[in-house]
Amino acid sequence: MGSTTPAPTQETTAKEQMPPLWKVVLLDDDEHTYDYVVEMLMKLFLKTADEAYRHAVEVDTAGRTVVMICEREAAEFARDQIHGYGADWRLPRSKGSMSATLEPTAGGA
Repeated sequence: MGSTTPAPTQETTAKEQMPPLWKVVLLDDDEHTYDYVVEMLMKLFLKTADEAYRHAVEVDTAGRTVVMICEREAAEFARDQIHGYGADWRLPRSKGSMSATLEPTAGGA
């Protein structure tokens, strides 16, 4: 008998050609206020006030929140924007920006 490998479909071919996606994950700390998180997400990621507030609640309660899913180059830029946003002027103990990390999506890198 011959090989029974199925012919590629348009769906599998398109999926194979798509670059892997990455999650930009904002990490919780005690040096930034909800107002800071909301302000930062609205400015850097064009979130609405409601969307940004939901992320602030999630990062505070769960310790992390995914703020963006995109290709690696854009994800690295987004992470660097978070790292460069600066301290929260509302809290004297805030010494710098929040932390963020990148994680591959289930489709993986």
